[in-house]
Amino acid sequence: MRTRVAVFCGASTGGDADIVRAAERTGIALAERGLGVVYGGGHVGLMGIVADAALRAGGEVIGVIPDFMEKAELAHERVTQLIRVKTMHERKMRMHELSSAVLALPGGFGTMDELFELLTWRQLGLHAQPIGLLNVSGFYDPLLAQFARMERDGFLHGGTRVIADHRLDVLVDELVAAMPR
Repeated sequence: MRTRVAVFCGASTGGDADIVRAAERTGIALAERGLGVVYGGGHVGLMGIVADAALRAGGEVIGVIPDFMEKAELAHERVTQLIRVKTMHERKMRMHELSSAVLALPGGFGTMDELFELLTWRQLGLHAQPIGLLNVSGFYDPLLAQFARMERDGFLHGGTRVIADHRLDVLVDELVAAMPR
């Protein structure tokens, strides 16, 4: 299997130009390293920016989109492969199956849902994929503080380490180094 990274991020661009630039750099950086992108299959928001940048850089981009989102005309039709699924849960499962690591950029509830489900699966020993947070503009600072509190209070155990950095290249290097062999 080709080495791919599941990218979770917003279906909107938010209001921070640094985050938008980071999404574009993410797509380019993964493609330049020969890493495929697996993402939510949309053409909008940060998702579309990551996909378009990776494609422009010659990368493989696999979108996984639920039927109801495709019907809402959100599907990115120019990706390397577009996989249609029935539910959001099936989407997460398929993205996980196709990838060797997870990289979360800023996003909303959907991004958090995807991130937390994969974190939970890893804590339960269902996978060993590294999970990274691109902490652009301190976006994930409050969440990282909450993780530290959860660990300090004894609520986290097992494979709970999250790799977080605001420097994309450093983060990708750490994710690649931590991928199961």
